[in-house]
Amino acid sequence: MSDQPTPMMAQYLAIREANPGALLFYRMGDFYEMFFDDAVQAAAALDIALTKRGTHAGQPIPMCGVPVHAAEGYLLTLIRKGFRVAIAEQMEDPAEAKKRGSKSVVARDVVRLVTPGTLTEETLLEARRHNYLAAFARIRDDSALAWVDISTGAFQVMECPLSRLAPELARLAPRELLVPEGADLDDLAVDAGAQLTDLPAGAFDSSAGARRLCALYGVETLDGFGSFGRAELSAMGAIVDYLDMTQKGKLPLMRPPVRERSGGSIQIDAATRRNLELTQALSGGRDGSLLSAIDRTVTAAGGRLLERRISAPSRDLAEIHARQDAVAQLVDNSRLAADLREALGRVPDMDRALSRLALDRGGPRDLAAIRAGLTQGACIAELLEPDAAQLLRDAAQDLTGHDKLIDLLDDALIAEPPLLARDGGFVAPGFDEELDQTRRLRDEGRAVIAGMQGKYAELSGVGSLKIKHNNVLGYFIETTATHAEKMLAPPLNETFIHRQTTANQIRFTTVELSELETRILNARDRALEGEREIFGQLRAAVLAQAGPIGAAARALAEIDLTAGFADIATGESWTRPRIDNSRAFQIEAGRHPVVERALKRKSESFVANDCDLTAGETPAIWLLTGPNMAGKSTFLRQNALIAVLAQAGSFVPASRAHIGMVSQLFSRVGAADDLARGRSTFMVEMVETAAILNQADDHALVILDEIGRGTATWDGLSIAWAVMEHMHAVNRCRALFATHYHEMTALTARLDGVENATVAVREWEGDVIFLHEVRKGAADRSYGVQVARLAGLPAAVVERAREVLDALESGEREGAARPAALIDDLPLFRNAPAASAPAPAGTHAGPLDARLKDVHPDSMTPREALELIYELKSLSGDTA
Repeated sequence: MSDQPTPMMAQYLAIREANPGALLFYRMGDFYEMFFDDAVQAAAALDIALTKRGTHAGQPIPMCGVPVHAAEGYLLTLIRKGFRVAIAEQMEDPAEAKKRGSKSVVARDVVRLVTPGTLTEETLLEARRHNYLAAFARIRDDSALAWVDISTGAFQVMECPLSRLAPELARLAPRELLVPEGADLDDLAVDAGAQLTDLPAGAFDSSAGARRLCALYGVETLDGFGSFGRAELSAMGAIVDYLDMTQKGKLPLMRPPVRERSGGSIQIDAATRRNLELTQALSGGRDGSLLSAIDRTVTAAGGRLLERRISAPSRDLAEIHARQDAVAQLVDNSRLAADLREALGRVPDMDRALSRLALDRGGPRDLAAIRAGLTQGACIAELLEPDAAQLLRDAAQDLTGHDKLIDLLDDALIAEPPLLARDGGFVAPGFDEELDQTRRLRDEGRAVIAGMQGKYAELSGVGSLKIKHNNVLGYFIETTATHAEKMLAPPLNETFIHRQTTANQIRFTTVELSELETRILNARDRALEGEREIFGQLRAAVLAQAGPIGAAARALAEIDLTAGFADIATGESWTRPRIDNSRAFQIEAGRHPVVERALKRKSESFVANDCDLTAGETPAIWLLTGPNMAGKSTFLRQNALIAVLAQAGSFVPASRAHIGMVSQLFSRVGAADDLARGRSTFMVEMVETAAILNQADDHALVILDEIGRGTATWDGLSIAWAVMEHMHAVNRCRALFATHYHEMTALTARLDGVENATVAVREWEGDVIFLHEVRKGAADRSYGVQVARLAGLPAAVVERAREVLDALESGEREGAARPAALIDDLPLFRNAPAASAPAPAGTHAGPLDARLKDVHPDSMTPREALELIYELKSLSGDTA
């Protein structure tokens, strides 16, 4: 048996070797086939049948396949499971291959490498989320991060020290991160949910990167786009190089790169984003997040813009005020807001349609999306009055000036075109005369022939003349033999060309009929080809206006987001916050937008609370005490979320709000371990706390919950105490600090700007009732035992806990551990005596225990049981 592969398998192996690290989708007719290890992996990942086809090196070849028409669904599954897929298409018609010989293999080549960061198909993308491809580069002491969404064309770059990489990746949540080979960034990529892709060092060469960018934009220099450092050019160049490689030379439509300035938005680290559930809930997914709770946008682009604003709230005061002015105008003019939202509801995703057209993956529906978006944009511009807020006026300007392109697309396209250009049928009648004629021949061939027959009968004067068809002659003109002499004589013989004579008939053709026959037979193919040519012309016309179309798409997203903010402000009674450069933080009747929404679904109301962290020259810190389940964490989070919403340009869920610009937002709320890195819950807590203390400045807003609870009581209390002092003396920030260590309430008497606050509760017949009201003052206890009872702990456990708690509190009152004295006599806990605890009941055997061991209740008579009760009563010393 020969070990030589077949020509087809040799071709497959050659293509496979040229595309390492990716599964190869090898086009064979109506299927994409996979072989060898690719087939084994794909069959397991896709849960499809693994079969065999032929042999190689004496072994059966594993094989699996997926239908071409359903490939996108399988691609999505593979991409989500971390695979990269190379698409090898047939580059010629099989008939062409046969001309080279009966055993010739159809030419195939990879036309695209599909990776998580390079998706453009509508079915593979989430409409309301960006799909970022990012690259991180370091050149000596400089480093930069660049990112692009090829589905929309957005391209940005920023200086990014390695210490800032994790927070920025958490903000962007890229699907794929490009790094130079040898960069040890696996953990950062995993934390950000990104697939890490190593590229050769040459891909990050800054000089080559500058040349790639100049070639991409057709310019001699990048100075017109801004001044970029070497690291920034390196990161951007790596992205362009990677796209050129994965798209096989068909680069996507990319806007000129925008340099994002450092400090333009609130600094929010990964732990804070996770704790506050800004764009994703802790349980995973969008539902339950702030983004989900406030999203009133009606377009996909508006939804993506909202995610960007929530992920990176602005620190530009003028920008924030401009956004607020626009929202306020729509809040005051509900009719205008309603009309805008109705019109926006008919706006398709122009950004992604434009990107697919640029990559030559678009179809007639993408052209129709551009038409509909620009048409609706013009209508929306007319709705906005000249005295509209500046942000809305600027947006309206970008929505005008597209009449010529709209008219072209209106004339060229039917109302609802098909998805694919190859299907045809999308060009409107009357747009192209030649195409219309071709279609008539295709669709109305008999009628055209009948019309020609009537014309020839009139010309010849032979009323019985017929046009017929057979497989030998094709179309021909037939008359009876009696008219032969007339038809063969001048002048008719100049028109009618003799073809065949039979016993009773004579047959002719004409130049016109021969041409018509050819056109009829080729009409379908010619109609499709004509439509493809027109599609190419329309695509070129759209791409020639890519810049203005992109600006219009961004304007529509801005208007949509503004109208969405106005809608929630009106519907949920939100108020415009006052924002300035002070260190104020005054919230009256503040509410948690996510929790309030959840309560409304259950027809329950949310208890609003005030918060005042206004800081002058001193820090402003609230020390919050109270039981679990009372609402401390909700109160902490709602104030952080109000700050996020305010600086994103939204109104806020409060009756009044005055917020001095927040530079950084830190949250240490909740408990979680990181077993993959060997970190306990307490270690994670300390790492996150350290990040806050090492970074927070005097304009930061910090919320901390239960610092020190993951270790022993005295250790935890001492750590919490020291953290509070450090924030007060060093960070000097605004903070909410929730704790169960009531001893810390003594700090308010010693630290200026620190105030006690508590979440009120009420006791009723041994149970605790949560009022969810935050008041000034300190809690005197945590009500932990009552909460445990509400959680469903066994009654015996709850009762025993009460006994132990009473004993401990009694010992404290008697000075056994002297905690108050210890706190007053700082330094704390140095050689502090251990607190004595009472011996658990029942640990010392006595007469009662000895007697009860001999009791067998099942064998006792009622009289014996009664006598036993009297006996036990006597043994207990109770003679009453």
